[in-house]
Amino acid sequence: MARFVSVSSCQFHFGFREVSPPSVTSYPRRFEVSDRRFPAIPIKCSSSEPENGEDSAPSLSSSSSSSTSEVSTSNSSTYNWYTGIGGIGMLDTAYLTYLKVTGSDAFCPIGGGTCGDVLNSDYAVVFGVPLPVIGFVMYGVVTALSAELGEGNLPFGISKSNGRFALFGITTAMASASAYFLYILSTKLSGSSCLYCLVSAFLSFSLFFLSVKDVKLQEIQQVVGLQICLAIIVVASLTASYSTAQPIPSRSGDIELPYFRTEISSSSSPYAIALAKHLNSIGAKISIHLQMFGREAAKELNYVECFPDGYKKGTKILKACADAAIEGFPTWIINDKVLSGEIELAELAEMTGFSLDQANETNQLQ
Repeated sequence: MARFVSVSSCQFHFGFREVSPPSVTSYPRRFEVSDRRFPAIPIKCSSSEPENGEDSAPSLSSSSSSSTSEVSTSNSSTYNWYTGIGGIGMLDTAYLTYLKVTGSDAFCPIGGGTCGDVLNSDYAVVFGVPLPVIGFVMYGVVTALSAELGEGNLPFGISKSNGRFALFGITTAMASASAYFLYILSTKLSGSSCLYCLVSAFLSFSLFFLSVKDVKLQEIQQVVGLQICLAIIVVASLTASYSTAQPIPSRSGDIELPYFRTEISSSSSPYAIALAKHLNSIGAKISIHLQMFGREAAKELNYVECFPDGYKKGTKILKACADAAIEGFPTWIINDKVLSGEIELAELAEMTGFSLDQANETNQLQ
């Protein structure tokens, strides 16, 4: 007969043995439950927590914990991207700030112009503050805020959600400003190019797209009006700052000037003739600026034409002018000194020691 087995241990142990019939008479075979023990099969009988470190089946809480861990890892990776791009932006704008402050030329310039043309223009300053300095500060804020968000330690009790929206607002402003600067570069600064400025714009757009991915579309819909207002404010502020800015004129490399000799129609005074002879006697040279001497005196001057065949792109300046380091016109070379700009006859006389008595003596000799 079958026996009842205690279930206090929450385990059932069943054994089976075949019993031979007692006689030759054929009876159907039967099976009897015996007390012979076989390997136990554990059966959980209660909903209480397992004791003594026993394993339990996977639960919803463990699945939720795993999902949360994956989201946390994904967010950490996103903020690492923020920090890396922001750091590169800080280096880029720091170099542009150095170029702006020192007036140096950028390493490896491209295009018809250089970064110096852009940085020295009126568009490189916003309300009196150099634009690269503003960019450096903005990249610094993004880098610091993203690092804090990645660690989950925001200052001033700011929640992580508010921190993400703040980051979204900052990157929106940066992307709006970069789009406006690209417009200025293509319209007001045509012919000039700045590789480092383009890199900064690319970094700003990259940060903005990261923010869009981080905030998610559903959350963006809640603040889209605020973001549009922020972009409008940025563009309006820049437009107001640049209201008096002057565009960069066409570069000299795009100008072609044929050579022609200026006809001097006015007559020379005796004083101008005497001064011209004096300047010639001391070896003074002049490039352009002969009209004030008059026709007769101009013939006495040691005149040098730096571009005897005219000027166009690729034309080299005359070697004598290049050796004298002439950078503009008119230019005088007196006693091995290069003097640029217009100089009156009286100033020339004083600089070279020419007196009125010498002029009278010259006139008497004539």
